[in-house]
Amino acid sequence: MTIKRKQHSAQFKFRVALAAAKEDKTLGQLATEYGVHPGQISQWKRQLLTDGVEVFGRNGGSRQAHTQEAEQAELYEQIGRLKMELEWLKKKATQFS
Repeated sequence: MTIKRKQHSAQFKFRVALAAAKEDKTLGQLATEYGVHPGQISQWKRQLLTDGVEVFGRNGGSRQAHTQEAEQAELYEQIGRLKMELEWLKKKATQFS
């Protein structure tokens, strides 16, 4: 049986890490409450304390950057084709002049 990995939002990660940073409850209690492994909570807490809230918002940016890179590559390819076509037309135009 395969288990699908859970995808947690940046807001959820921040909330859990903040609860862990408050240290009102143990990691075991937080793990039960939020349904996340205690080791994962420790990792999120460590990231929160070292990098702040920006660390959890990176995933959306990377997807957007990947999409932007793909679009940029397509546009560069189109520019190359248009340049070649322009050069060909210039060459043919000089022959008919």
